[in-house]
Amino acid sequence: MANNILVLVGSLRTESINRKLAEIAGATHLEDADLTIHEGLADLPFYNEDLDVEGADLPAVRALRAAGGEADGFLLVTPEYNGTIPAVLKNAIDWLSRPYGAGAIKDKPVAIISSSISPNAAKWAHDDTVKAVGIAGGKVVEDASLSIGETMGKFAETHPRDDAQVVGEVEAVVRSLVEATGQLATV
Repeated sequence: MANNILVLVGSLRTESINRKLAEIAGATHLEDADLTIHEGLADLPFYNEDLDVEGADLPAVRALRAAGGEADGFLLVTPEYNGTIPAVLKNAIDWLSRPYGAGAIKDKPVAIISSSISPNAAKWAHDDTVKAVGIAGGKVVEDASLSIGETMGKFAETHPRDDAQVVGEVEAVVRSLVEATGQLATV
């Protein structure tokens, strides 16, 4: 049975480099992995305990939590906005962390890919994502990590899928995540 990996992209822009990196991950041909990009992050309300109550009619939250609950692991793909994690991705982590101590992300392996136009390669956003995921209860897989910098120069004229090195690095992240997911499933 294939491991179900839920992919969350921290950029809502259709043509974002991060979206393209997520698509490369989704196209990875591992027989023991099914990757699905969650499309509903733009529809999530900002996390608010007043909204997160029994019987609340929040279809986007329900869909995210259901997808997260069915996932064996998560791949988070994030740009860096003003030196940190984008609000849309942090908000998704917040919704997945609830109910406290029993959220859909709890104890599941999480891989993180970050990219930005700066030479910093979105490492601040990456570090903040690691922190948020850890506090939310997810298990960050250190081997399943990638930071790509200077994306404007690298991908100004081409799609990231045309860069064999980047494709190989993304595939390695997915492979490490799937291995961690399988290891955690057998423990």
